Amino acid sequence: MKTRITLLVAALVASSGCHALDLGGLVDKKMIDQVARDKLGVKTDTTNSSDVLIPLTGNPPDADEEKLGREIAGRLLGAAPLVNDAKLQAYVNKVGRYVAAQSSRADLNWTFGVIETDTVNAFAAPGGYVFVTRGLYALLKNEAELAGVLAHEIGHVNARHHVKLMQKQRAVSAGKDLLLKKAGGGETVQALVGNGAEIYARTLDKASEYDADRLGVYYATRAGYDTYGLAAVLDRLDAEGETDKLTLLYKTHPLPADRLTAIDKALGDRYDAVKPGLTLPARLAKLPPAPKPVATPAAATATGSTATTTTTPAK
Repeated sequence: MKTRITLLVAALVASSGCHALDLGGLVDKKMIDQVARDKLGVKTDTTNSSDVLIPLTGNPPDADEEKLGREIAGRLLGAAPLVNDAKLQAYVNKVGRYVAAQSSRADLNWTFGVIETDTVNAFAAPGGYVFVTRGLYALLKNEAELAGVLAHEIGHVNARHHVKLMQKQRAVSAGKDLLLKKAGGGETVQALVGNGAEIYARTLDKASEYDADRLGVYYATRAGYDTYGLAAVLDRLDAEGETDKLTLLYKTHPLPADRLTAIDKALGDRYDAVKPGLTLPARLAKLPPAPKPVATPAAATATGSTATTTTTPAK
């Protein structure tokens, strides 16, 4: 389990712009940092609150799924905090919740945020927690593109892709036949999620990603946004080519070109009669300056004084 979380942490800091993340002790911490808990409304619990009752097959109750999602989201924020801009976070939540309201699980406690890392990616945790990285947000040109990206992650949550992946891998690792026998008759078994973030050391299959793209296009269009907002982002990512900032994206998603092809096949002529939606470029909230490295004095060495570099938020 610790190995899986370590892989997540390594992926989050794969970009050279992420060295400032405070990762000290994350793998060994049993409790989530209180700051991260406060941001997500997660209460401190002296027990391991990541122990969640999840059925081996079928859908867990929304309350259990949301509890699992809060723990995973808290762990992610422990590795990469939210961008320090309340107006930006409020704006992203407004857009995300409006799109989520058009989906099949509008009643979830949807929470959205932009996290402080230059890598290009987006994450969804069960129960309605969605995060976009600073690196991905910086590539967006209008609100329709933001809506498309968030709608893709909303699709993952609504289809319970991560929950199903956990169920499948638990069944395989513990002995599928034995666990299915014990879980017969609708019984549930206790799923030790541990630190929770281990789920992101696993990769969803291409079918799940294409499914989320298809659902995302539908949700965004239904919300009144341009149908091709997500496709525009994928096209830009494809043009970016192989860069360090895209490393994590390529580990967790199919290549943008493949996703564009799949979207084109899925859409066909279904949206040809739909009135062109809004793009709203002027409403896209601007990112604040990224944290800047600041040189601080270091202990003198045998060869003289040196300086180390730390990072502090930009004012």
